Amino acid sequence: MECRSRTGIPLHPSKNHIMKRFNPILIYILTISLSLALLYSCMDSKAHTQFYSAYDAHNIPELLERNAGLGSPEERQNSLNIYAGLKNELKKDHMNIDARLKLIQLFMLEARVGGEHGYYYPKALEQIEIILSFSPPKEDRFYALSLQSAILLSLHKFPQALAVATQARELNPYNAQIHGALVDAFVELGDYKSAVTTSDKMVSLRPDLRSYARVSYLREIHGDVEGAIEAMHRAVQAAYPGYEESAWCRLTLGNLYENYGRIEEARMQYEQILKERTDYPFAIAALGDLAAKEGKYKEAKELLEKASSFIPEFSFYESLIGVYAELGMEEKANSTLKEVLLMLEDDTEKGHNMGMEFARLYLEEIKNYDKALSYALEEARSRPENIDINKLLAAIYFKKGQWELAQNHIEKAGITQSNDPEFLALKGLIMRENGDKEDAKQLLKKALDSNPFLPEIWLEEIEG
Repeated sequence: MECRSRTGIPLHPSKNHIMKRFNPILIYILTISLSLALLYSCMDSKAHTQFYSAYDAHNIPELLERNAGLGSPEERQNSLNIYAGLKNELKKDHMNIDARLKLIQLFMLEARVGGEHGYYYPKALEQIEIILSFSPPKEDRFYALSLQSAILLSLHKFPQALAVATQARELNPYNAQIHGALVDAFVELGDYKSAVTTSDKMVSLRPDLRSYARVSYLREIHGDVEGAIEAMHRAVQAAYPGYEESAWCRLTLGNLYENYGRIEEARMQYEQILKERTDYPFAIAALGDLAAKEGKYKEAKELLEKASSFIPEFSFYESLIGVYAELGMEEKANSTLKEVLLMLEDDTEKGHNMGMEFARLYLEEIKNYDKALSYALEEARSRPENIDINKLLAAIYFKKGQWELAQNHIEKAGITQSNDPEFLALKGLIMRENGDKEDAKQLLKKALDSNPFLPEIWLEEIEG
């Protein structure tokens, strides 16, 4: 299970919609391999040096069985065939770098499709360490570092990811993928100027779905919503229909529409995904959240439960908490909340930094603002300039009635001039409490005009 915060996972109206929006980290993870068989086809296998290792050749990590509904039977069989071939290669010659690199990619693919990140990422990192510990040739070292940076990004270990990606770029400054990893790290660490510069470099090297997706995100957080939508359309057009990465790109486009109140356009994207990739759990969950917005809670419950039956995705269960509450199923809501906390703790134990997810859960569901603040402050220590962390801190201080601190953080959160409706609403509420009632009124109207489906946590404040 991996929480895809701010990544495009639609939540119940009572949730924080900043979590809905695309995160370029996951586009890097989700598109790092369009085809396992093709990625290294351009590489001369003879160039892959054989290296000595004390690693037990028979201790090759197993491939977990996918849920039968995830991907086509052909896709599942293809993964099994690739794994069997790689395992056979490593049993014959456990010093085969090429096979280990492909095994790492297979694990990353299975992690994102099946949701078993807690199993696959540690196994993949173990394989990377094996490769790096024996001083592989430059090309192999570059690919190993590229994969390592991608996993570190997904685990929310952003300073480490930046350091690794920087090493990789020194080995190959003309690879677009590693520039994408750097963009993601710069964004998460709050260095938006470097993110834009590096994104421009990435596009110049390879204008594809990965670069378009990052352009979309950067345009959106800098207030250019239409430009963001246009770039995300390009990303969708550059992807192959039916593939997982294509579904994710279209999901991200739908989330972008939804976040700015364009519900029917969002619905069209989610439904199109299911025409191309039946039972894609994130699209099912997205439709479930739309049903919840429209007050169709029984339909929302069915869709979200169906999505969560495919993969153990944190955000699906979080959405269900609100739906159960609306249906009067308080016992079920409480038990699901406990389950979500256990999922977050399990992810943390397996090396995934879940500080922001804990903070949001304590802010929005548990209403323990002191606990939420402790998690948020811990996260802010490693990346104090990140706009989403500052927005989160502003929200927590607002709920605690500490208006001046809330004002300080909402100003830091606004350095990119975002037009995100939830950001505008929170800023307006803070301004109102600080006495700037006229400007606050105009800002709150702008937020509601942009998206009348703001999270309940802020709608209640506005209406109050």
